[in-house]
Amino acid sequence: MTLERTIPPPMRDPHPPTRFEPPPGACDAHCHVFGPAHRFPFAPDRAYTPPDSGFEELVALHDRLGLSRAVLVQASCHGADNSALIDALRRAKGRLAGVAMIDESTDVEQLAEMHEVGVRGIRFNFVRHLEERVGATKVLALADRVASLGWHVELHFDAEQIPRHRELFDRLEAPFIIDHMGRVKASGGLDQEPFRFLRELLAGEERAWVKVSGAERLTVDGPPYQDVAPLARALIDVAPDRILWGTDWPHPNVPQMPDDGDLVDLLADFAPDEGTRNRILVDNPQRLYDFG
Repeated sequence: MTLERTIPPPMRDPHPPTRFEPPPGACDAHCHVFGPAHRFPFAPDRAYTPPDSGFEELVALHDRLGLSRAVLVQASCHGADNSALIDALRRAKGRLAGVAMIDESTDVEQLAEMHEVGVRGIRFNFVRHLEERVGATKVLALADRVASLGWHVELHFDAEQIPRHRELFDRLEAPFIIDHMGRVKASGGLDQEPFRFLRELLAGEERAWVKVSGAERLTVDGPPYQDVAPLARALIDVAPDRILWGTDWPHPNVPQMPDDGDLVDLLADFAPDEGTRNRILVDNPQRLYDFG
């Protein structure tokens, strides 16, 4: 069965990094696998249909970019069926960790299987374009279910939603990650309310982490995304030991498909100091994901 995709494929031939050489153990802490749909069908109620972008392509991408580790984040187009993610984790033999999506039907045996292959967190999508309605009650209940495994919680918001969830952040006992710098727009600058709140949250809460990913989503100017760099630097300045970076490959629902080599190079502007950059690429993900 051939599915008609509703979003474009990623750039298949990105350039290698030109501004620095990623260190050994460098990690792409936010990427996905889609399908292949004939083996791992997409969810019937998905908000978009992506092109197949599977394990082999992901490994080839990371080899080209000089990245030796990665965190696979379950994509909403697969819903709570984590089969594609689990298959990739098994095949990676310790090179990958994972963040799953679960629901009330996910049982103890399934959680144990996911933990064994490298899953270390669960994700919730609040963003409007994914047509999901996630409440704090559900997040807290499922976070409690995986607490004994030591997993974290990953949260994907639209920018204006973040300040509204102060109570959720206060009540979560596990470490939690805000995806894609909270999806704030670069045009709003450092003083926009959602970004001020995000920085204060990161500064005041030791359980809070932020991914300085998604530059192609936040930018107004487009490549090479220099307008996003001040936002990333401001977050890194607050808590360099709780910052992660990722490509977001294969870039679902972006206005313009990026070259992943540009995104790696941009990290030289986010973190000009090599020591800080290596902390973001190597030390922080190792601490959170416990690569085997």
